[in-house]
Amino acid sequence: MATVTMTVNGKTVTRDIDPRTLLVQFLRDDLRLTGTHVGCDTSQCGCCVVHIDGRSVKSCTALALGFDGSHVTTIEGLATGTELHPMQAAFREHHGLQCGFCTPGMIMTAVDIVRRKGNDLDDKTIREELEGNICRCTGYHNIVKAIHAGAEAMGSMAKAAE
Repeated sequence: MATVTMTVNGKTVTRDIDPRTLLVQFLRDDLRLTGTHVGCDTSQCGCCVVHIDGRSVKSCTALALGFDGSHVTTIEGLATGTELHPMQAAFREHHGLQCGFCTPGMIMTAVDIVRRKGNDLDDKTIREELEGNICRCTGYHNIVKAIHAGAEAMGSMAKAAE
């Protein structure tokens, strides 16, 4: 057994885990944060995307011990109380989901895209940036619309905070 400590969604957690525990297993099984999904186990589908110290990471192929001391944000940590994060709200408003299985990873990736690329995104950029996320239900049209709207809302929030 090994001990891992990290801050997950703003709360510090410490657990004794098997050194082979994947981050997605730690989040889902140990912490019961089941919004992070396991789709392919090979980091191809993007359902397991979380933010580690502000950057997107596919948690299905990353060992939890590798993130000892890190700050982790899961889909559950994006909302503020009962208020959805602007990207979550945009996905709901613009029907950027169907079955919902890929949605947490799509939203986490979308937030990271905005962080890296800014709020003024074109369709080509969004589609290229989503290459590592697979949705088996949609044609991505509404996902792209939702990301546009979420990026705009995130930009408006940032300006209002200034």
